[in-house]
Amino acid sequence: MKARTARRHVREGLRNLRRNGWMTFASVSAVAVTLMLVGVFLTVILNVNHIGTTLEKDVEIRVLVDLTATKEQQRALKDEIKKIDHVTTVKFSSKDQELDNLIKSMGQDGQAFELFEQENPLNDTYIVKTDSPDKIAPVAKKIEGLHYIDEVIYGKKQVQKLFNAVSVGRNIGLVLIVGLLFTAMFLISNTIKITIMARRREIEIMRLVGATNNFIRWPFLLEGLLLGVMGAILPIALILTGYNVVYNMLMPKLAGTMFTLLPFSPFVYQIAAILIGIGAVIGMWGSVMSIRKFLRK
Repeated sequence: MKARTARRHVREGLRNLRRNGWMTFASVSAVAVTLMLVGVFLTVILNVNHIGTTLEKDVEIRVLVDLTATKEQQRALKDEIKKIDHVTTVKFSSKDQELDNLIKSMGQDGQAFELFEQENPLNDTYIVKTDSPDKIAPVAKKIEGLHYIDEVIYGKKQVQKLFNAVSVGRNIGLVLIVGLLFTAMFLISNTIKITIMARRREIEIMRLVGATNNFIRWPFLLEGLLLGVMGAILPIALILTGYNVVYNMLMPKLAGTMFTLLPFSPFVYQIAAILIGIGAVIGMWGSVMSIRKFLRK
């Protein structure tokens, strides 16, 4: 009789172990899939934001000086530009430098412009930068009102389109990340809730023997923390590998352009820390919220 009872307890223990093992696997899988999506979107959005910020910083105003202006008048113009609010730097580029830059930028086609080296038709230029990208347009308008200026170039339509695109990209990225985080919290909470429901008998037994709510809650809290951290390991490994491949493939092609990706280090390690933190917090939150109704009984 005792042997039969012992065998029954062993079989029940093995069933509970297998059931809890499958529940644990389901919880870790839910965390891993959700954090993978969060990690990918976060990586893409942060790089888009980085590219937008870099482009904003590279936006400049080119002030073409009147061809008839003397050296003294050019210096006076530079001093007036410096006095304008929000102007940070005013760099002089001679017409010879402008021609050299034009020839280099055109590649083989630029050789045709070498004929103008004897009689250079270009203007001396002041390259102006502001402390904020949204100050480009108002500063350019003020410069247009000064003397000894032939033309002010800053790509009015292109600059506005750039700022609008960057702003839209940032807003969309923020909404996507917040939505994914809430989705992660919902999925993980429900998965952990199933796990806890499968172990409700353990909770009831602990309550019957006089265990306090905190005593019951802490093991599940630590389990949720562990599940969250375990679920973050696979997404971190895939993102580290994938970003390394993409970075090494794209950066040589983007060399010399204004488009650059965030450097592999420390960016990927920051992403890893964020994913571990999110996994841990969501795992603990899911455990606390799921066990709360059992502790209220």
